Amino acid sequence: MRPGGLEVLDQRLRGTKFVSLAARSIMNSPEQTGMDFWSINPYVGCEFGCTYCYARYAHRYVVERARDGGRLSGDEFTEFRGPQGWEAFERRIFVKQNVLSALDADLRRYFGSAGVTAPIVLGTATDPYQPAERRFRLTRAILDRLARYESLSIGIITKSPLVTRDVEVLARLGARSDLEVYVSLISADAALVRRVEARSPVPAARLRALRKLADLGINAGLIVAPVLPGISDDVAHLEALFQAAREAGARFVHAGPLRLYGGVRDCFLPVLEAQFPHLTERYTRAYGRHTNAPREYAAALKRRVQRLQAKYGFPVNRGMEDRYQRRRPAPQVELAL
Repeated sequence: MRPGGLEVLDQRLRGTKFVSLAARSIMNSPEQTGMDFWSINPYVGCEFGCTYCYARYAHRYVVERARDGGRLSGDEFTEFRGPQGWEAFERRIFVKQNVLSALDADLRRYFGSAGVTAPIVLGTATDPYQPAERRFRLTRAILDRLARYESLSIGIITKSPLVTRDVEVLARLGARSDLEVYVSLISADAALVRRVEARSPVPAARLRALRKLADLGINAGLIVAPVLPGISDDVAHLEALFQAAREAGARFVHAGPLRLYGGVRDCFLPVLEAQFPHLTERYTRAYGRHTNAPREYAAALKRRVQRLQAKYGFPVNRGMEDRYQRRRPAPQVELAL
């Protein structure tokens, strides 16, 4: 089945389709993203369907590019995009093809660049261990390739316990390079998580995965992103999460406030109005004209997080900008692929 030239690789009974996407490149450079690290996302779109996920705009961009390239008809474009451009994010998942040849070419570019000391991070836009990974194993293939090298700085972000499937390759990576595995969790309260994350694993499953990684000596911790104003930012919620991280053997906890891009706002605010109607006015006022949380709020949250980091024995950092920091010397390698 090939809608507009895009091959459907698999589909779920609930209607989710997995579609092939030819990939000539899989690593995004800092110049491309404006971030200070290189990023890899094996999938575009995510079955977890978190209502606040900022990557919905990236999915829309890929769909629009497929339309412009003649691979989607008008009707197919509507199906793959959704009426407002964000609804198909968790229903039409693009699976990148030829990832190893694309990665090899990108690594030549990486090692030849002035930014060779920059970290490489998997899962910055969509979860590299979402359920599709059980079949397609793209993340595993990428990690196996990266494990050939020494003195890299690698980060992995995931909500999924599936990351523990790859403990053997993670151990190899950690032995030769800086490795940090970020288990993403916004709250230890399962009922709260379910209200804003459509299909994500329950908090207990994520914490068990963190415990397993830690017990095997893998450098793993929590990333609490986003912290939701008025929902998960109070001391009680954060304290419970930091305590759970401590008990699970986390080596670090990072946290940062919600960002609401234009397309994401259209998805998240209706959920907020249905689930937390008393906060609608506050969010409209705070995010009506801005993507980022108000500066004063972000500064106050940062201080709260730092106090909890100190209380529970985690490294106290400046904020989310302290993620993915290199601890080993930059690689001195020749690329032999």
